[in-house]
Amino acid sequence: MAAHRTTITPRFGELDPYNHVNHAAYIAYFEAARCVALDDIDMSLSDLSDRGFQIVVTKLEVKFRQPATARDSLVVETEIQEMKRVSSNWKQQILRESDGAVLVEAQITLGICDDTGKPTRPPEDLNQSLSRLTAD
Repeated sequence: MAAHRTTITPRFGELDPYNHVNHAAYIAYFEAARCVALDDIDMSLSDLSDRGFQIVVTKLEVKFRQPATARDSLVVETEIQEMKRVSSNWKQQILRESDGAVLVEAQITLGICDDTGKPTRPPEDLNQSLSRLTAD
């Protein structure tokens, strides 16, 4: 499957004094795009929570390449690079929609926990659904 794509429009409150998107806003963009991707494969965080599971970020590495401004429409591409027993490694990147330039890249490790926060194996249907986000 190709990477899942989510469009984001920066808001005024997410800008720094230089009219660039603040670095912390990109983390929120990545989170929002992961939530949309999970919703699109029918595995929303609220549905998983109702079943006693949590998906938690255990590692986040971000590389900032170019700034985005309020005038940019952004696309967040999301894909899973590797699935392990109780975790998965995700790649996300934010591109400027007008020219396709890669602005920010992230490598994220997500873990599966039960409702007490203890690492656990994901339910089989979650693994099957997540495989739809796996890189070709």
